[in-house]
Amino acid sequence: MRKYRKPINQINVVPYIDVMLVLLVIFMVTAPLVSPGQIELPTVGSKLTVPVDPLEIILNQDKTLSLRDRAAGQTTAVRISRDQLVARILERQAKQDQPFVISADKGARYEDVMTLIDLLQRNGVKKVGLLARSPS
Repeated sequence: MRKYRKPINQINVVPYIDVMLVLLVIFMVTAPLVSPGQIELPTVGSKLTVPVDPLEIILNQDKTLSLRDRAAGQTTAVRISRDQLVARILERQAKQDQPFVISADKGARYEDVMTLIDLLQRNGVKKVGLLARSPS
């Protein structure tokens, strides 16, 4: 006759302890190898640069482009062709590091916005962003 074995109703934690010890050893070996990052704190009296207002490129629903320079105090947009736009932006970038934002009409197609971004990138325009307005 065979003896009946009673089932064990306790969890065996030995494998978990083994895994934790291996992880602890790995952590202890790699911790000295990680170099802490340096934080550059601002100094007292350092001059803050005022951010330049971005030049606003407006893409209308009929694929026409307009340009508004808020830094120069311009409140109305001036209609401009694509070639003039690229020339004006490259001229502005040569003078100063100015950001540009694209403000597309809500009826403009996504494809037209992507075409405009591609045109600017192919011509070496840097710092191009999309203008987002809050829904109000």
